[in-house]
Amino acid sequence: MIRISTRRRTTALAVPLLLGAALTGCADDKHLDYLTDYSNHRPLRVTGYPSTDSLEAVQKVVWRLADGDVDGLAALNTEGGDARPAARAWIKEYGKAARGEVSADFEEDFAVRQSVVLHFTGPSRTEEITARPGPHDTWGIVLVNPEPKDVKKSGPAPTTR
Repeated sequence: MIRISTRRRTTALAVPLLLGAALTGCADDKHLDYLTDYSNHRPLRVTGYPSTDSLEAVQKVVWRLADGDVDGLAALNTEGGDARPAARAWIKEYGKAARGEVSADFEEDFAVRQSVVLHFTGPSRTEEITARPGPHDTWGIVLVNPEPKDVKKSGPAPTTR
């Protein structure tokens, strides 16, 4: 029978714990916040070709809507000024729907800005937004009052004879 001393066992268990704690302590808070948001929300369905930054901005928009976070949504505004009234209007219009399945169609080139059409499945509405770089090289959206468009459910094509 092989016996391992208590001191060796304690050391063997403590080293991985200390390394894990050290690595966690070095992690970027922004990255940890993103991972927490990502794990706490439904996945965003994506079509098109988003950049990493435009995708992150649009994901945050949907997450802030789902959470009813007026200040968080307003902080994503790239245009300056008080965006809280527009953020409140967005949450009133889409907050509940953002808790369900949402898809984002990323259109055009993403070098300077990118048009994105959000499709909310619950109320069958869409909203077009513009994702673009904001202050400090972070991406956000142009946050103006929402203008929802109802999506017409297409039925079978009419037959002609």
